[in-house]
Amino acid sequence: MERILLIETAADSCSAAIAEGSAIIASRLITEPRQQASMLAVIIRECLQEAGMDIKDCAAVAVSSGPGSYTGLRVGVSTAKGLCFGSGIPLIGIDTLEVIAQGAIDSCKPSDGSLVVPMLDARRMEVFTSSFSHECAKLSGTSAVILDEKSFSNEFAEYPEVIFAGDGAPKFRELIAPLGIHNAIFAETRLCAADMALPALRAYKACRFEDVAYFEPFYLKEYIAASPSRKIEAVLGKA
Repeated sequence: MERILLIETAADSCSAAIAEGSAIIASRLITEPRQQASMLAVIIRECLQEAGMDIKDCAAVAVSSGPGSYTGLRVGVSTAKGLCFGSGIPLIGIDTLEVIAQGAIDSCKPSDGSLVVPMLDARRMEVFTSSFSHECAKLSGTSAVILDEKSFSNEFAEYPEVIFAGDGAPKFRELIAPLGIHNAIFAETRLCAADMALPALRAYKACRFEDVAYFEPFYLKEYIAASPSRKIEAVLGKA
């Protein structure tokens, strides 16, 4: 069974995992904010050591491709591209919102016909969001939405249950709590590389690989930030 290195750095946390098929055989999560640049190479190396393998033993590297934190995405994608280039293995880009949706589906086991709405916090009352089916098929494009009490009113009317997940969901839950919406469900999940296993496996089987030289994260909005330092050598074991 193919083993895929999973990298997630799109939000405040930082995580890595190794999937064998759909099963996770090693994982690390750093919850302290803004540690991607300093800790990503460390936790990747720890995952590889725990799995008893080298980066060249991986069938591919999958990375959360956005939307999300500008600096976090730059760190994750730069690291993934460097590993793929240095080891000659394919690169897989996974929609960050799909990762959140898959985590919510695994956690909540939604019924047929449910809608899953991942939300990434974009500060203030804004979130990056899209919608997915109960089987994690993407149903709408990614957009930046400013939340208010009427947000997703059409979805509440159409679907038997609407599952919200991600670090942007709590502020929406607080916003609509007084309304008593019976079919609004909030998944208690955290964005994590381990939830990339199934999306990465689907992409791998479909040979949906990225061009290592030209692949860039999907920021959704423009940001100004310094370029992250790379620590590829630490993962590859070079001096």
